[in-house]
Amino acid sequence: MKTKMMLALSTLLMAGMVSGPALADGDGAEVFKKRCKVCHSIEAGKHKMGPSLAGIMGRKAGTTDFAKYIGIKDFGIVWDAENMDKFLADPKKFVGAKTMAYKLKKEEDRAAVIAYLQTLK
Repeated sequence: MKTKMMLALSTLLMAGMVSGPALADGDGAEVFKKRCKVCHSIEAGKHKMGPSLAGIMGRKAGTTDFAKYIGIKDFGIVWDAENMDKFLADPKKFVGAKTMAYKLKKEEDRAAVIAYLQTLK
């Protein structure tokens, strides 16, 4: 009886360990940390290889003081959920010019990051 109980508990613990990281994929802050933070800051005015993303949602594209804008400067769109999703899925295709090369292929990762970006002021 003890062996069966221990086996059942072990199975539950292992299932929790395996499903834990999968749940984290839906967390925008975690996805951002893993996929975006290398190039982007969330601190206003603090740019890295890419621009700061503080307050990006609802703002016209290319309107910060980030000096390296090439493809997005004067692009003429506002960053809303739809535009951001298209951009993150395939930045070069969306912009049609030189821009970031990294894509967020998973729809759930893009949705999570967009939800997270919406919280940044």
